[in-house]
Amino acid sequence: MPQEVGKQYSELLRKYVTHEDETDLYAAQQVSRKFIEKKISPEEVISLHKTSVEQIFPDVASSIGPSYDFLIEVMIHYGLALMEHQSLVRKQEAMQIEMDVAVKVQDMLLETTVPRVDGLDIGFVSKPAKKMSGDYVYFIESGHEEACVAVADVMGKGLPAALCMSMIKFGMDSLREKANDPRHVLEIINQIVEKSVDDSMFISMFYGKYMKSTNTFTFGSAGHEPALLYRAAEDRFVELDAKGLLLGIRKDVDFQQKSVELYPGDFIVMLTDGVTEGRNAEGFIDEEVIFNMLRDVKNLPAQHIADHLYTELFKMQNYMLHDDFTLVLFKKE
Repeated sequence: MPQEVGKQYSELLRKYVTHEDETDLYAAQQVSRKFIEKKISPEEVISLHKTSVEQIFPDVASSIGPSYDFLIEVMIHYGLALMEHQSLVRKQEAMQIEMDVAVKVQDMLLETTVPRVDGLDIGFVSKPAKKMSGDYVYFIESGHEEACVAVADVMGKGLPAALCMSMIKFGMDSLREKANDPRHVLEIINQIVEKSVDDSMFISMFYGKYMKSTNTFTFGSAGHEPALLYRAAEDRFVELDAKGLLLGIRKDVDFQQKSVELYPGDFIVMLTDGVTEGRNAEGFIDEEVIFNMLRDVKNLPAQHIADHLYTELFKMQNYMLHDDFTLVLFKKE
């Protein structure tokens, strides 16, 4: 400890205990600034105070001296804990800054326009479980004759997930002028992801294309949750699944492509696992519960059906999402 600061402190303490003048307290505050500038620790200040008291009150120093030794030990550990706490606070602040940047990037990436195709009603809901979402929805329209949609789930959060989404958006934008078949789209996006995204990030995607001329829905999947097809005439649900690895696992992947024809009243629900793996106090919500919720509003417009399912499942989960919730609904009018 610098001798000059130590002498100044001892002198101020002597003056204050003699006269108890408030001006000496103000001067002591200024000395405390010097302690900070000189990076003098709290325990060193206590040691200085102990030495000064021993000089000013030699008769009582022997009786109260051990109490200062006790306080010094406490302050040593307090100082270490304080530094650790401050380090954690700085890290949290840095993480918050990163999160704010990621949210802004994501808000830009998630902007999409719902297509308008005669005879097809479209609705969708996408809600994050926390501040950031790992789900992504992207629509492509081709002259009111075709409607394409990509539903992706990035298995990660924060800025890395937002950057993964930027890779997907880049790939989808490059395909916007060509309403390509699902197999081709997934192959292109897979190659982009495989080159650009870290191996620790995993992305699943479901891609579907509706064609007005034939009333057909063609789809493919990269390890994504199967879509649900509701057959109005039969009042039953059918899973629409297609084989395909998660994006970015391997450069060359063959993605299966399938097609179904839609009839009036039929609708397709494309979703992420935040919908099918919802949980309440009793455990996972059974898929039959979801089917019945959809049946209850099957005659409503697509957006009303999507909103209803989200509202009811959110309510069943005690108004708390355990995972990002995303669904897109194509309904044949």
